[in-house]
Amino acid sequence: MSVTADDRVRELLLSRIRDIADYPKPGVMFKDITPLLADPAAFAALTEALAGLCRTHGATKVVGLEARGFILAAPAAVQAGIGFVPVRKAGKLPGATLGQAYELEYGSAEIEVHAEDLTGADRVLVIDDVLATGGTAEASLQLIRRAGAEVAGLAVLLELGFLGGRSRLAPALRDAPLEALVTV
Repeated sequence: MSVTADDRVRELLLSRIRDIADYPKPGVMFKDITPLLADPAAFAALTEALAGLCRTHGATKVVGLEARGFILAAPAAVQAGIGFVPVRKAGKLPGATLGQAYELEYGSAEIEVHAEDLTGADRVLVIDDVLATGGTAEASLQLIRRAGAEVAGLAVLLELGFLGGRSRLAPALRDAPLEALVTV
C-alpha cells in the first residue's frame, strides 16, 4: 500500500496538534491547534487542503465559525479565490443580521451573519477547526439556508469522532458532504 499526498498531509497536521490534559476542566483532553498554526509548512498544507475542498465542492463563499474557524477559513477563501463570510456570536456584527439559536450542553447560544453577505446565488462551504458535538455547525447550516444560500458542505481540520457530531449533522447536511482532514 502506497502513501498518498493526502496521507502525508494528514500525518503532518496530526503531528502538529498537541494534546493538553485536563483543559479546560479535569477529564478533558484538549486538542490544541496553535502548534500547527505556528508551523508555516503545516499551516500552508492545511490552507491548501481546505482551498482544494472549496474548489472540489464548487463553493462561491466560505463561512468561518467564530473564532478559530476564522483563522482557517479566511486564508482558504483567499487561496481558492472566493469570498469569506464570518459567522459570529450574537451581538458582534453591526448592521442587519440573521440569527440562529441553538442548544448547548448547559443552556443555549445564538450565532449571526450579516443579512446581505449570503444570497441565493451562493454555494457555501462552512469551515471550522474542530467538530465535536456539532451544535454550532448545525446552527450555521440552518442559518446559511435561511439566508437563501446553498450548502456546499462542511469542512473541519479535526473531527472528534467519539462525540457523535457527524451523526447529529447528517439531517442538517442533507446531501452535502462532511469533510474532516483528521479524525480521532
